[in-house]
Amino acid sequence: MLLMNDSHPLVFILLGIPGLEDVQCWISIPFFCMYFVAFFGNIIILLIIRSEKSLHEPMFFFLSMLSVTDIVLSSSTLSKMLGIFWFNLREIRFEACLTQMFFIHSFTAIESGFFLAMAFDRYVAICNPLRHSSILCNKTVLVIGISVVFRALVFFIPHPFVVRSLVFCQSNIIPHTYCEFMAVINLTCGDASMTKSYSLTIASLIGAFDLLWTIASYTLILYTVLTRHSRQAGLKALSTCTSHILVILVFYTTATFTFVTHRFGHNIPPQIHIIIANIYLLVPPMLNPVIYGVMTKRIRQKIVRVFYSAGV
Repeated sequence: MLLMNDSHPLVFILLGIPGLEDVQCWISIPFFCMYFVAFFGNIIILLIIRSEKSLHEPMFFFLSMLSVTDIVLSSSTLSKMLGIFWFNLREIRFEACLTQMFFIHSFTAIESGFFLAMAFDRYVAICNPLRHSSILCNKTVLVIGISVVFRALVFFIPHPFVVRSLVFCQSNIIPHTYCEFMAVINLTCGDASMTKSYSLTIASLIGAFDLLWTIASYTLILYTVLTRHSRQAGLKALSTCTSHILVILVFYTTATFTFVTHRFGHNIPPQIHIIIANIYLLVPPMLNPVIYGVMTKRIRQKIVRVFYSAGV
């Protein structure tokens, strides 16, 4: 029975992964492992940066902001997903569904913004090292962080209100593990093309803007290294960018793959779409602390010291 309140259902029913109900418990194991690494890996990164005064620099402040974003982004979907897989808790209230949708969209945009901020930090550090501390002082870092969050809020706060204004009259069953935007919009009646266009346009503009300026930053970094530094100094400078380049590649590769399969992969089974959508929200938050922990020497040394002192 579809319980309605005005023009929308009181609750939605999340099906999980339709067609794979018998193996959802097994599918939950790698998802839980990824979330475990994402959550505790980012917590460790935050604790290390907080406790180690030598890491109180713009690059690591931005990394802290990224870690908080990763924790929120992965937690916004995984807890409900595991509830579906393990305890058959499929119901989600309409308002909670819109809230989850808002968190997914806004924190994805925030993550993209912090990648750009970290690219700018590397650009200043390598191309204008003598002014790095004056350009990226603590106040500037705070302003950049607030601006990244503010941008996401401005563009995506209207999103749940726009969706709420639509009329739902088909069903309250969402064939997904979370309130994915297109899966929810497909339950509406009438023309929702403006809402779809708004969401797609905003997400595309933010992603394209951040990616293009990130590429521009690293193009200038590469030019500076090749033209102004000795080979040894250039390689050392580039080594500080390795971890950041890797996490950017992971984030935008999974984002592009998800967009392409949803937009053009009409012949791809829906189960694959759903699994890819979940991987997109879990893999970058999981790999970010792993990559930074392994590739960033100062963080790696601190982690080794912590585990060594603990007798591990």
